[in-house]
Amino acid sequence: MPLSRCHRFLAIPLCCILTCSLSAQAPTDKPALPAFEVATIRPDPDGDPRQGSWSRPGMGTFKASHLSLEMLIRLAYGVDAKQILNEPRWLTGNLYDITAKPEAGVALSREELRPRLQDLLQQRFHLVCHTETRDEPGYILVIAKHGAKLTPTHGATFPGFRQNVNPGNLKGLNWSMTDLATYTSSLIAKPVVDRTGLTGRYDFSIEFARDDDATSTLPSLFTALEETCGLKLNAAKVPVQVLVIDSVDAVPTPN
Repeated sequence: MPLSRCHRFLAIPLCCILTCSLSAQAPTDKPALPAFEVATIRPDPDGDPRQGSWSRPGMGTFKASHLSLEMLIRLAYGVDAKQILNEPRWLTGNLYDITAKPEAGVALSREELRPRLQDLLQQRFHLVCHTETRDEPGYILVIAKHGAKLTPTHGATFPGFRQNVNPGNLKGLNWSMTDLATYTSSLIAKPVVDRTGLTGRYDFSIEFARDDDATSTLPSLFTALEETCGLKLNAAKVPVQVLVIDSVDAVPTPN
């Protein structure tokens, strides 16, 4: 699938967009981040960002093609584009191809990939960044008045598997409430924080009217969430972690 300017995901979901926890650059008094054993980074000046892609979790090797440094930072720190502040203009324009392998026995789950990708960006692009928390207008996800109506997952796919997250559809397997909040926030362009208190994993299939379809007989996303899942979005100021770029190089150090 092609990537638009807003970086729609290709092979895997970007888990935790607005609600995922961030890992800031490690201070010197903390243990060093785990690192890839071997990593090759090549500038891709002729690449098309709409064709950007990366490997799914658990493949044992991280491969990325036609990705901007902004997209790599988003993958490494679990942030949305709107959560990256003070970024130079070229951060979205310069593209790179990456192949990186961890030590033996590491399958590169999403949790294993992120700190290694953070280390790679720090070592090769000299990325220096820090996190801040700010209160922004958004929504809290809560259980509706008559209770939740959810389908427990069969666990047949990796956690957070995204089937269809586009205007009019919100479908996925093996989602946590945090995953649902994340994907919902990407559709309404506002931060969503889970306050349901539910800790299980579920399968979702929600159809709703697109904002640009005045003739649709489907309910809005807000109504569909309540009618289909027994969940509700309440407007509120919510804490949003942002990643502030202090400095970063456009050209990585040699392989």
